[in-house]
Amino acid sequence: MATTTGTADPSLNKEYTQDTTSQDHANNGLNGVNNTAPRGYDYGGNPLAHTNTGESARYPAFGGEFQPGLYKPTTHRKFANPAPLGLSAFALTTFVLSLINIGVRGVTAPNMVVAAAFGYGGLVQLLAGMWEMAVGNTFGATALSSYGGFWISLAIVLTPGGFDIEAAYVTSATDVTGTIAFNNAFGYFLIGWFIFTTILLVCTLRSTVAFFFLFLFLDLAFLFLAIARFQQSDAGAPNVPCNKAGGYFGLFAAFMAWYNALAGLADDSNSFFVIPVAHFPWSDKARQSRSGNKTERETV
Repeated sequence: MATTTGTADPSLNKEYTQDTTSQDHANNGLNGVNNTAPRGYDYGGNPLAHTNTGESARYPAFGGEFQPGLYKPTTHRKFANPAPLGLSAFALTTFVLSLINIGVRGVTAPNMVVAAAFGYGGLVQLLAGMWEMAVGNTFGATALSSYGGFWISLAIVLTPGGFDIEAAYVTSATDVTGTIAFNNAFGYFLIGWFIFTTILLVCTLRSTVAFFFLFLFLDLAFLFLAIARFQQSDAGAPNVPCNKAGGYFGLFAAFMAWYNALAGLADDSNSFFVIPVAHFPWSDKARQSRSGNKTERETV
């Protein structure tokens, strides 16, 4: 039997009477039920024994909520989960730029990504990060807001004739010295994001496999794209193999972001299946499973 929480009138609280997304994923979608009721442990009759119920309950890491570790369930949630929106905005913009970096169908000019970087990967992802603050997710707010800022700043750099970023280095089409200086400066920019992504990557080591690989692939993408700028030719052209490697890792990161977004969107109210979520063996969820102790989110 499944239990629910929410307002006195269940029909007025869809988020809590039907919100099985993160709960289902705790069990990889077992039976598609809402499993929030605590087990009736006695603990030797100790009236002071603490059990994780209500406000003290902790859910396992879940990429669909953009939560890298144990987190509190949202009580009387007034807002929808903003993580899938931010992940989708990041994924699409990264997908387009990565195809250009690879040179698919001969396209190498990055101008087309400017629109997506300003509107979707930038503005929409930044707003999703702000809503992560509203729901109390520090990691999600930091990551989504920061990468939203990344896309806006990249769009500023790539906007032709608008901000004259490249023109400050390259004075003419034959200015090789200026082109080399611009590539080096762009490499510094990418290395900074590589360092930031590494910090976030460390925070996902106890989360889910898909969540971890999202940041691992993104980290490698930044690294190889930065190396491509530093290892440029004498004419100031970025290193092609490294640039393509960064593009491929960017593609992998985009698909991982879409996978995590789908995991946060799909539940038994809108999908015939729940996206499987694999936890690392050393994660809290995996340790609980091995010990045979059921959590509040498992079937009672």
